[in-house]
Amino acid sequence: MEIKRLSPSDAEAYWELRLEALKNNPEAFASSYEEAILKDDPIESTARNMKSGVTFGAFEGDELIGVITLVRGTGIKVRHKADLFAVYVTPNKRGKGAGRALLSHVLEYAKHQDGLLKLSVSVVSTNENAKHLYKSFGFKTILIEEKALFVKGNFLDEEHMVQFF
Repeated sequence: MEIKRLSPSDAEAYWELRLEALKNNPEAFASSYEEAILKDDPIESTARNMKSGVTFGAFEGDELIGVITLVRGTGIKVRHKADLFAVYVTPNKRGKGAGRALLSHVLEYAKHQDGLLKLSVSVVSTNENAKHLYKSFGFKTILIEEKALFVKGNFLDEEHMVQFF
């Protein structure tokens, strides 16, 4: 497995994996599959986003099997913090170290960004595997947001987790 930073040329593979993620795990994302498929020219939009954000991908050969995105605050008052978004590993590759490798890679990247002191991530409260992974890297839960998401007729809580460098 190889971890590398995605570029606009990876936009199509990323978009396909993103749609899979939204369809397979709707509880894990604030975006929905139904909204995503209605986007005009999503691949071009994804390519533009890859120029402004930092997304790493886990590859097995040429196949993109997992992703993680880091978005840093841009204003003077918030440049010291960043958030992790769109963290996903395709189901048949889970439990084989891709998530751990992606998180390790993004943390190493973040630690070397000048002035970055805080990294945050939100995880649906029922996702024990993800919470365990983040905790193993030093993240701590600072808030449980009740009824953060409404998915398939059910409200779901989210845990907001942080790590300070």
